[in-house]
Amino acid sequence: MTVSTHVDRESESIALTILDGGMSTALEQQGIEVGGALWTARLLADEPERIARAHRAFFEAGAQVATTATYQASERGFVAAGLDAAEARALVARGVTIAREARDECAVSRPGLRVAASVGPYGAVLGDGSEYRGRYGVAARQLRDFHGPRLEALAAAGPDLFAVETIPDLEEAVVIAALLDDLGVPAWFSYSVRGDDTCAEQPLADAYAALAGARMVIAAGVNCSDENDVLGAVETAVTETGLPAVAYPNHGGVWDSATKTWSRARPLDLDLVDAWIAAGARYIGGCCGYGPGDVAALAQRLDRRDPAAVPPGLLREP
Repeated sequence: MTVSTHVDRESESIALTILDGGMSTALEQQGIEVGGALWTARLLADEPERIARAHRAFFEAGAQVATTATYQASERGFVAAGLDAAEARALVARGVTIAREARDECAVSRPGLRVAASVGPYGAVLGDGSEYRGRYGVAARQLRDFHGPRLEALAAAGPDLFAVETIPDLEEAVVIAALLDDLGVPAWFSYSVRGDDTCAEQPLADAYAALAGARMVIAAGVNCSDENDVLGAVETAVTETGLPAVAYPNHGGVWDSATKTWSRARPLDLDLVDAWIAAGARYIGGCCGYGPGDVAALAQRLDRRDPAAVPPGLLREP
């Protein structure tokens, strides 16, 4: 399915866009336990209204983009949980439908809201922590066979763009970027990083350079990484791709793949955000550990910025 054959990268880079926070965090704040192999994707089948409530809470906090609860959703994962292939594909698509309905409801008073279909790494479905290590030991063909059907199901549901996120490995990035070009759906693309390397220990300069020729990638950057690693990643992403950057760190904790929990949470240091913007970040939000209250604080911080201090082309649209 081809949704678009052209991306106006210049227009995509004009405004600062406030992203949402962690879907799992917003659900946990509702009292939902999100452990298990399917993680937040379980609620697509069991309690979709909880997901809709989370999207609305982020929009009401000031987010301009709803990221779907499909990070860990795949045909493979749902079939392993006992569904047939058709039911699995329908649930993947439902993630987009829920977010679109929440967007349309909130857009009555806030036009211009968007839906980003979350595409997590292969390791997220394995549920063994390899999403933060990469180097899965599988061939590129197997990665294509995994990502291709879920990308098609998500695209068919009509998101505004893809959020390809927490990618730990350059080799996986190359596969996904090629699939995005085949589909024709714009996407932001973010790695998980440690210092100057991807989580798979590849130089960030090489990782971002691999995205430079991808037609449908409209922004490149970093997510679900320590906030202190964001600036270097943003600078490298902008240098290597010439694109606006995306930045949404986690709360700096350590992920335990056995208990599916984070440790050592801390609030986002909003004093860091100005440097990210100066370096070229246009899409800014939070990842795991950041709920609607954190997004509200970020939105208020951006609203209080001195317009004269914002580089040209970075003022938020009204």
